[in-house]
Amino acid sequence: MASQYSIELSAADAAALHKKLAARAGYEPVAKEYTDFSYVGPKVNVSYYPKRKKLLVQGSGADEFLEFVLLLNPASGSSAASLQKALVDRTPHFGVDESGKGDYFGPLVIAGVYSDEQTADALLKLGCKDSKAIPDDSKIAAIAAKITKVPGIAYEVVCIGPKRYNELYTEFGNLNRLLAWGHARVIAALHEKVPSCTRALSDQFANEWVLKTALGKRRVPVQLEQRTKAESDVAVAAASILARARFVKWMLDTASASGCNMPLGCAAHVVKAAQAFVHQHGAERLPDVAKMHFKTTAKVLPLV
Repeated sequence: MASQYSIELSAADAAALHKKLAARAGYEPVAKEYTDFSYVGPKVNVSYYPKRKKLLVQGSGADEFLEFVLLLNPASGSSAASLQKALVDRTPHFGVDESGKGDYFGPLVIAGVYSDEQTADALLKLGCKDSKAIPDDSKIAAIAAKITKVPGIAYEVVCIGPKRYNELYTEFGNLNRLLAWGHARVIAALHEKVPSCTRALSDQFANEWVLKTALGKRRVPVQLEQRTKAESDVAVAAASILARARFVKWMLDTASASGCNMPLGCAAHVVKAAQAFVHQHGAERLPDVAKMHFKTTAKVLPLV
């Protein structure tokens, strides 16, 4: 008897399932209108409709698909948590992400996390997801502390303070090349800790060859994958949390030490805060706390 299931699925989880089915024997892709992807498998048809964010599973093999591919119990219904767990990439890989690149004040922080079958579920259980989806910085700090204590975990955090950042930006002359240098440095450090790992995943922030070139210069034998919304991967999500936690700590510590407010972003209120900093500490100290190549600088210095 044929069964049919309609399961709500986010775009990120759908992409993970698409990748999983593409690599699974017995599943053939077929063209179907209005779908992002559709597969015919053993007595089952699987289609994802992005507009409704629905996965449609049909056929006499639908129950087996839910149980053995999605790892869901058809009798108890589906749950977002169990489905997310089923789609987690448990193969050994490094995940890399950054924080602070769009903020005038503060450092650029790049972090990386190694994940495998042993650690992936532990990271998921901690609530690892894109740090931008966690509005409470204290919660980010708490999760970050727990990430570093997961048995078998390996991680690396590189915090490039504004003074060094400004020097590197002058040297590279381009933010994407600076980012690539930092990502490559983190991946190289992680590979030293886990030399058996040969795969890394990063969010795509520029032409893929920018980061591949930077990694190639370090002669790290790692296959690099770059994709948009890579934070849906649990290792990249964990890295985003570590990076954000270090960035926020730097901001809080430096604001307290300087006696000046240091808001995020680069909007009008940031300009006023930068002007206040210059009035109190002098224009020569601005490069110690701010990224000078931002257009914000031109709005700050002429007006103080």
